[in-house]
Amino acid sequence: MTIGSHAVTFTPADPPRAGTLLVWSPDGGPSPEGPGEPVEATLATPPHGRPAPVPALRIPTRDAVPLLLAAAATDPAAAFWAAATREALHLAARGLLLPAVTAAGHDAWRIGPLTADDEARHARLAAAMPATARATPVPGRTPTWLPDPARLLRDFLDAVADTLPRDDAATDAWSAPTAAAVGRLRDWAARVAAHAEAAVRLSLRLEHFDTPDGPWRLVAQVHRPATPGLVADAAALWRAPVPGFPPESRDATLLALRHAARSWPPLAGLLEAAVPDATALTDADVVDLATGAAARLAADGVDVHWPAGLDRGLTTSAVLRAPARRAGGSGLLAEPGGLALHWRLSLHGTPLTPAEVARLADAHRPVVRLRERWVLVPPDLARRARDPHAATLTAMPALRAALTGAADVDGERVDVATEGWLADIAARLADGATAPPVPRPAGLTATLRDYQWQGLRWLARLTALGLGGCLADDMGLGKTVTLIALHLHRQADPATAGPTLVLCPASLLGNWEREIRRFAPGTDVRRFHGPDRHLDDLDGGFVLTTWATLRRDASRLAARRWPLLVADEAQHVKNPHSETAAALRAIPAAARVALTGTPVENDLTDLWAILDWTTPGLLGTLTEFRARWVKPVQTDRDPDAGRDLARLVGPFLLRRRKSDPGIAPELPGKTETDQPVALTAEQAALYQACVAELLEAIADTEGFARHGLVVRLLTALKQICNHPAQYLRQSAPLAGRSGKLDLLDELLDTILPGGGAVLVFTQYVAMARLLHRHLTDRGVAALLLHGGLPVAARDDLVRRFDAGEAPVFLLSLRAAGTGLNLTRADHVVHYDRWWNPAVEDQATDRAYRIGQTRPVQVHRLIAEGTVEDRVAALLAGKRELAEAVLDAGPAALAALSDTELADLVTLGGDR
Repeated sequence: MTIGSHAVTFTPADPPRAGTLLVWSPDGGPSPEGPGEPVEATLATPPHGRPAPVPALRIPTRDAVPLLLAAAATDPAAAFWAAATREALHLAARGLLLPAVTAAGHDAWRIGPLTADDEARHARLAAAMPATARATPVPGRTPTWLPDPARLLRDFLDAVADTLPRDDAATDAWSAPTAAAVGRLRDWAARVAAHAEAAVRLSLRLEHFDTPDGPWRLVAQVHRPATPGLVADAAALWRAPVPGFPPESRDATLLALRHAARSWPPLAGLLEAAVPDATALTDADVVDLATGAAARLAADGVDVHWPAGLDRGLTTSAVLRAPARRAGGSGLLAEPGGLALHWRLSLHGTPLTPAEVARLADAHRPVVRLRERWVLVPPDLARRARDPHAATLTAMPALRAALTGAADVDGERVDVATEGWLADIAARLADGATAPPVPRPAGLTATLRDYQWQGLRWLARLTALGLGGCLADDMGLGKTVTLIALHLHRQADPATAGPTLVLCPASLLGNWEREIRRFAPGTDVRRFHGPDRHLDDLDGGFVLTTWATLRRDASRLAARRWPLLVADEAQHVKNPHSETAAALRAIPAAARVALTGTPVENDLTDLWAILDWTTPGLLGTLTEFRARWVKPVQTDRDPDAGRDLARLVGPFLLRRRKSDPGIAPELPGKTETDQPVALTAEQAALYQACVAELLEAIADTEGFARHGLVVRLLTALKQICNHPAQYLRQSAPLAGRSGKLDLLDELLDTILPGGGAVLVFTQYVAMARLLHRHLTDRGVAALLLHGGLPVAARDDLVRRFDAGEAPVFLLSLRAAGTGLNLTRADHVVHYDRWWNPAVEDQATDRAYRIGQTRPVQVHRLIAEGTVEDRVAALLAGKRELAEAVLDAGPAALAALSDTELADLVTLGGDR
């Protein structure tokens, strides 16, 4: 029913909840259809307002309220009663409901007590009431009279209020929907209304005599909520009647005092007095009031008014004073000892002089005369005046305080100002544009872009200070050449010269070696990898090793202090408790640089793991980081916390994207397309059977057993979506059994004749082998790279693809998703979806990177109606937190309930 396009007239009743609304057509049309009773009502109809029978629909108030709230009202009367309904609910939400007895002796609820603002608002609303909203003629009046709008509005507000506290299951008066005879309680209801009308709001006025040892006095004041601005001392109510305060105001004042005394016990003295006028306070009471009690009272609606002559503007902050630098000292981490954090007291932002601080320290009362005024001095500020030493901070916590302007002292977060050379370092770090110029490194043959020069200057300044950083540029923006330039730059200073150790995935050893020989010819480069690896006769240049070698040979790598240590694809150490992370942290280095395109792959703790290695202690312990940053930023989405974290990590994290203005304007376009494919009949049957079998098993398990079954289910379903042969561990036949394989054939048939080259990524090596066999049988030349190949074989495959020996490169996502430069390809196919879109993006960047001259097409194959389809929808909305989702994938989905899991995996159309 559309109530908003019809005239609506309210008819009051006794009790109020029995009132009804008549819905009718002012143009003489038939009554609307809908819930209610069709009637013929006598109404004053337009245009002349003469009473006439009108077909209408009578709707009880209780049923009309939701219709009016939902109405898009076009009729003036409907719009008026919709506004009146919202007003009634607003008043009820404020608790303005009073029990009453009607003229007929029925129980009822009515709106009240009202403030002067409420009554003024209702007068304006009543003045806007259209004639059709009160079109019921008053009997016996000629010419036609209509009901008084103010009285009718009040009747409607009471009618709505009378429906709200009712419960269909209740039987007692003022609760049941049926009327009860309660005439005997009329006097009681009148007394309740009188007390409600006499309600007061309590406030407290603190007085202090202008002498050093003067007493404190707390005076009770009362206000009339119904009359804003009307205030009187409580004592005045006991002396004589006060205009505007009914006689019942005394009782209301005592009730308010009793409630306030539960929040602050010293107020009990007012209740014990014959007249609750004032009570004396001790110094301790005043301090308690200033340091928490006043806030608790305010939360209960009791304001505390402080003396006009008492200044509460004394504040405390901390100042971090850096001592004089050691002769010849440069690195922050090399500074001996700690940095002193001292308390600084200020009055309205102006620091106190030493004499003023001494006056506070010598004071024995919480009030001190400063600058021609009495100043309230809480005990904690007095203690800080007597002992200004707050703490001693080591280098990294001191730098953290200098960058964020805050520090934790004894569990309290305090503002910190920094002075001396540390303030200068913090300012320069915070402003990346101030990095000093760097001369072109000797031996560098590369032409650096502007953003690469900026990266070199940034890294040179950080490492010169003994700090480290994370270069987190997008894949393909030249992080490797920037690090080569940094190595050459550091060779110019004997204090920083020496070999650079690079840790990287095995698939990137060849890329690093080629880049070094190309951009720094003559620089020594060796691989610490394979059975004959050694560090003998090491004098300079680069040492390249892999993460796997690091785990096997950590002690030999940690036996020397490296001038520069580089962790490429640093997300490998995102788990700080892993063997790899422990081995990396054990290697001594003068400077540390992390390279990664995804500094946050799972959540913010990934960022902590990387920066706690490059700049240990900057972000505190992992427990502290989770409490201070992860929960506010990642869970609570607190924008202030996010800005504070960005201010802290910004100087140590340099992030540029290909899409940033001026970074890579010559890069061609990139088009990403989700390619939906239907399952074959064989795939659908396998999928449904797997879901039915494993969902039933999952429902009967819990804990680790359930987790394992969920992972097994999701893995099986993804394999079925890829190809039945992968799930069934078959080798043939392959053609015609998988929608994905059929689509891949179609794509290749379109791309290859035009001279295109294709990268095909899959997370399963078994699937890659099936695709290789299938393409070979079709006569399509394809190469296959996976993690089981030795480094030399991987390098040879990359060389052969670059040379054009095959147009299709099949790659394992884990083994080839990072580091490789494969710009010969102009198409990227993701045969199956990874749980983290950031990992897919890195794989795509094997082709879409500096050096690519053709537009890149990205095709993501998604089986329709399956778990892949639903996970794809989830991933589309999960790029907000550092462009990543839970890399755990199945582990995260294992936390779903049985119903949620069924909704995720059931084949589309089955549920």
